[in-house]
Amino acid sequence: MSATTSGDYVVRAIRGDEWEAAKRLRLVALRDPMAGIAFLETYEDALTRPDSFYQERAARSADEPSGARQFIAEASDGEWAGTVTVLIEEAGTKDWAGFPVEWRQGHVVGVFVRPEHRGSGLVKALFDAGVAWAREEGAERVRLLVHEDNARAQGAYRKAGFVPSGVTVQLDADEGKTEFEFVLEWPS
Repeated sequence: MSATTSGDYVVRAIRGDEWEAAKRLRLVALRDPMAGIAFLETYEDALTRPDSFYQERAARSADEPSGARQFIAEASDGEWAGTVTVLIEEAGTKDWAGFPVEWRQGHVVGVFVRPEHRGSGLVKALFDAGVAWAREEGAERVRLLVHEDNARAQGAYRKAGFVPSGVTVQLDADEGKTEFEFVLEWPS
């Protein structure tokens, strides 16, 4: 997949040898004040993962076909300003949470833009790259889950064209973590 330019940023898929930069950005994301409701992993858990975990993740993302692709927005100074990952889910299977998958679809995860780059249109640019890749992979739609209390993310997803599907997911019955499914569909 080729890179696209959005303002002062280049949006592209990561390469397998960029695992250290991917790891650094993930750790920054997990330190964000909203990380507790935005990600399923904690900063402490991510720190304990061996480098081989990040190496394998980056290599899988760069492989063709891989079933997953991580995109980054690279600023003119080389800093990775944001990221999004898209997983391909196959119709007739179950997703990571055990729910049935009805369509071949992209599932957006790991959305993060560094605070100093927010409001620049990067979320939309990252989504555009991820959605284009999912369509190339034969996805019929793209979805994501967002915590009910994460209004900032919900607003960004709406601006990128995603809409609530009406599906809610209870992630943790003990803590009452409810997430809303947002989808981006296109005519067949």
